Amino acid sequence: MSWRVLHVIRSLRPETGGLVEAVRNLTPALRERGHEVKIVSLDPADRGLGDPAIEVLGHASHGYGYSPGYVPWLRAHRREFDGVVVHGLWQYQSYGAWQALRGTDTPYFVYCHGMLDPWFKREYPFKHLKKWLYWPWADYRVLRDAAGVCYTSEEECRAARRSFWLYRAREQIVPLGIAPPPGDAARQREQFLAAHPALRERPFLLFLGRIHPKKGIENLLAAYAATAAGRPEAPALAIVGPCADAAYLGRLQAEAQRLGLGRAVHWIPMVTGDEKWGALHACEAFVLFSHQENFGVAVVEALACGRPVLISDRVNIWREIAADGAGFAGGDNRASGEQILARWFALPAAARAEMNRAARDCYLHRFAVASAADELIRALRHAADRKLPVATTRSPFPVVTPGPRPKSAD
Repeated sequence: MSWRVLHVIRSLRPETGGLVEAVRNLTPALRERGHEVKIVSLDPADRGLGDPAIEVLGHASHGYGYSPGYVPWLRAHRREFDGVVVHGLWQYQSYGAWQALRGTDTPYFVYCHGMLDPWFKREYPFKHLKKWLYWPWADYRVLRDAAGVCYTSEEECRAARRSFWLYRAREQIVPLGIAPPPGDAARQREQFLAAHPALRERPFLLFLGRIHPKKGIENLLAAYAATAAGRPEAPALAIVGPCADAAYLGRLQAEAQRLGLGRAVHWIPMVTGDEKWGALHACEAFVLFSHQENFGVAVVEALACGRPVLISDRVNIWREIAADGAGFAGGDNRASGEQILARWFALPAAARAEMNRAARDCYLHRFAVASAADELIRALRHAADRKLPVATTRSPFPVVTPGPRPKSAD
């Protein structure tokens, strides 16, 4: 049976991060299975994305993304879709979907994408207080009335319950996935190294993502400085990604200098396309000591390229990665970072090669986008096959889990 799916997202700008990658990965996988997919974005109306399957509605406020045409459009077109999938909370795409679809026979689903993680409550208590003022009349109702609230891991689901005591949801575990790396790996690797020739001099660890306080870059720099000291064979460190706060970036770079890292750390702005994939193929391992990470698209992209990942246990998929021997994980602090890096530096070449294979297998078995698309359609079918009861913190549906592990293509 072919399903008609509408994705709703605040913005499709690449620098938005994981939400955009989730939509961009799921859409072609759903289409390959014969399903129809349309995307609604609240980006400015003059953005000119040039895709007839993307409806750009424009917004009046930059942060919240209020769009006066969004709710009327959704009400007028809802019968064209078997299900609406809303990505993210705290902005108008989720509240507007509730306004348009509550009480109708068009089910909507919400991917929280880690936005209910209690880390935000601890780290930004004032912002959490402001969210409490918004929560009871907005996103609490969004989740309560959704046909399904999609969490990408059990870890994310358990954490979400701890952010607000006023919480009701039909919880479902619907893992995300990414498409296989495109293009020619050798050519992409050469393209990246040609653009950044200093990284040809020695192997390097790669951080790839937004440069933001939650990413734990301070701990990464301190742990790297302590662990690489006195190891001339230690790899370099490439920190690649956009930073919206120039002052914060300056503080990080000054800290790297203070730690005596000098030429060992390479600061590179955001890369995309072949150059991004080239960075992943060229690195020795991927590193992310984040304080909070719902899924970690870049982590999975590294696995797909056969690169082990060195991560904190605040990356919600760390258990799966550790179980598959696809990397090392530990606490989100300097001491744990030092232990992780020391384990990697001490690993013999043969063990690293084996971990490369394990990383690729972990991607194929757990995070391939084909499986993620199938699980999303299964969730839609659950909603269509039964009358929805009142929402509770326990899902009335069977937990959606990945199917049988496919055989490795290697």
